[in-house]
Amino acid sequence: MFPSWKRAGSGGKSKRMKWIKLNRSKIRVYGKPLKVMMKGMTAPEEHTHFLHSLLTNNIKNLTQGSFNYNLWLRQNGQPVGDFFIYRTEDSFLLDTELASSMVIEEFERLKLSLKVFFEDLTESLSHIFIYGEGSSELVKDAFGVSLKDFEFVEKEGILIGRNPLRLKKEGYDLIGDLNSFLSHLPAESEVEEKEFEEERIRALVPRIGKELREGFSPLEACLVEHAIDMNKGCYVGQEAIARVYYRGRTPRVLALFEVEGTGEPSEVLTDEGKKVGLITSLSPSGKYALGYILRDRVSDSHLSSGNLKLKVVKTCDEKEM
Repeated sequence: MFPSWKRAGSGGKSKRMKWIKLNRSKIRVYGKPLKVMMKGMTAPEEHTHFLHSLLTNNIKNLTQGSFNYNLWLRQNGQPVGDFFIYRTEDSFLLDTELASSMVIEEFERLKLSLKVFFEDLTESLSHIFIYGEGSSELVKDAFGVSLKDFEFVEKEGILIGRNPLRLKKEGYDLIGDLNSFLSHLPAESEVEEKEFEEERIRALVPRIGKELREGFSPLEACLVEHAIDMNKGCYVGQEAIARVYYRGRTPRVLALFEVEGTGEPSEVLTDEGKKVGLITSLSPSGKYALGYILRDRVSDSHLSSGNLKLKVVKTCDEKEM
């Protein structure tokens, strides 16, 4: 298996490629097509209708072999969790950082009378993410496929999806029985969780439980483009999101900071003693942080958090400083 990929893996390109094992939950969501389209249904399958009515992105328009990124919100528009959702022939595969038991328990409660079923596949499916320069060549050599962003195929029992959102760069999710494939990946290209977290923060990618949590709107993290379909109709939290969206730019915005000094930051971000934002993540190196700052204070030069001094590098809407 993977004979041509072995040759490619021994070359220079693979050294610029990186990979990591991801510990994330996998849940299959499935049901049966409706014989008669009932009033109020958004799709001809109950499981499609359930997800489409619950999550922020457009599920019913996903075609087989495509996937998208979704938020799960409270009624107040603040995040509970997030999912990458893959549309297979007759079901959806959900990939999430949340515990699968919690998700399934809540979804069972929320589905009411809908005939929707959930299967926990977390223990049976491994997951690696391959990214960086040379990752496309590696995937093509190993599996003979070239993919566009948000496309996936299934080969040799492995789902291969081109995911541009995990680190905002070229990258591929591989999900399935990966034992044979893993044995051929160059060990020197594997990264640990700390290095991956460093890259996430530097790429200004928000994370559930850190940037995406109670007290923050996902609009402040610039997630409209890839996570929220403003034209899909009702979903949980839709009214709260719409109210914020149609007011215009949010007063607060997610930003990447350079950090000077050593130690742990406090959550509060201040400018000459005045609270102007909050710190949500500090990189393992201690050199970068993510947090929310008032837009009119982005250019301030006396930002601090605890004993640390900070400087805005850029905001999530690409305002470079």
